[in-house]
Amino acid sequence: MKRKKGLQLFVAMFMILCCSVGCESTADYVETPSPSVSQGVEQIILLETPTPSLETPAELPLETATEPTIDSITNTYTETSTTLISEDSTFEIIFLDVGQADAALVSCDGEYMLIDGGNVADSNLIYSVLDKRGITELSIVVGTHAHEDHIGGLSGALNYATADTILCPVTTYDSNAFENFAYYADLNGGITVPSVGDEYTLGSADIDILAVNSDTDANNTSIVLKITYGETSFLFTGDAEYEAEQVLLNSGTDLSSTVLKVGHHGSDTSTSYLFLREIMPQYAVISCGEGNSYGHPTDAVLSRLRDADVTLYRTDLQGDIICTSDGQTVTVTTDKIISDNELLTAPTSNTSTVTGTITDTTDDDSDSEFYYVLNTSSHKFHYPDCYSVSQMSAKNYATSTEDREVLIENGYSPCGNCCP
Repeated sequence: MKRKKGLQLFVAMFMILCCSVGCESTADYVETPSPSVSQGVEQIILLETPTPSLETPAELPLETATEPTIDSITNTYTETSTTLISEDSTFEIIFLDVGQADAALVSCDGEYMLIDGGNVADSNLIYSVLDKRGITELSIVVGTHAHEDHIGGLSGALNYATADTILCPVTTYDSNAFENFAYYADLNGGITVPSVGDEYTLGSADIDILAVNSDTDANNTSIVLKITYGETSFLFTGDAEYEAEQVLLNSGTDLSSTVLKVGHHGSDTSTSYLFLREIMPQYAVISCGEGNSYGHPTDAVLSRLRDADVTLYRTDLQGDIICTSDGQTVTVTTDKIISDNELLTAPTSNTSTVTGTITDTTDDDSDSEFYYVLNTSSHKFHYPDCYSVSQMSAKNYATSTEDREVLIENGYSPCGNCCP
């Protein structure tokens, strides 16, 4: 009975309001509910009462009319945070066979990037690679660090093509190879020392600088970068060793990658178990020279890669290695087909010193007989009148009257310029 009286009172009040302010006031009342209309049966009765004025869009509250824009903002954010690749987009990396050195040509959507260029003796090779493909402009050139086997051949690249951006961890270094590189770099705007966190683009690919100058040792100054194309990624580590790897691990950066360019040519001072576990690559590429005197890649590194179930490729056994990506998967092709057993077997280390009439000075009696000039650092041998000999540091200079075949057996390789 009490409930019925309350209901009658509510109806009476409602009729009084209707009489005093008219039907439009009723619509206003429905759109802006009074706090008293929020309890029990009264709320149910109000919702069950038809309110024709709500069918007129012009009378909807502003918040209701603009609600759909929330979905629009969400969609826009989703699109910009996802790497979109068009159907005609292309991506390729060629790991060039430059012997005991590093060089990789990256192309994406008609833009090009060169990461390292091999030794000085590889300048002609790098020049011809660009010339053959008609690449007259490089968007980015990276010298991962100052050692000759990484920046030596970049002079050849910059002698043929222009470069928009040239990255290296240092701007000066005491070697003829670096001075030549710096000279050509200056003609293209100079060397830029990147910082961790810097980002670049190459077509539809994103490039992130993960490490640089992690330690004072030249190898550990290496620029470590990650290229991301769609759902695939490629990690380049230069010659970074354990110390630099630990800096990366401590930083907490995302190292996971589809393809790993193994550090320092497969030396056992790089690619630690912890580092490899964070990357978990599907493929790994080792750039090293056939019969090199360092024994690269070492059995220790090959064992780690085997334990991680990584599919391995090596330039010393397979020549140029080409990786292509459609944004979802990576396809790898090589010049030669080699068994897994061979790829995962370390070469016989050849650290013996070349015998015969080898000296460490230019003051000898060898001008009465034929001899080769040796570079004891790069392990190249040259004709005495080769241009590279005039650029050689005295501390790396030696000579030998041994036959060409003996020098090769002892870990030396012929100069690419004079072709002895």
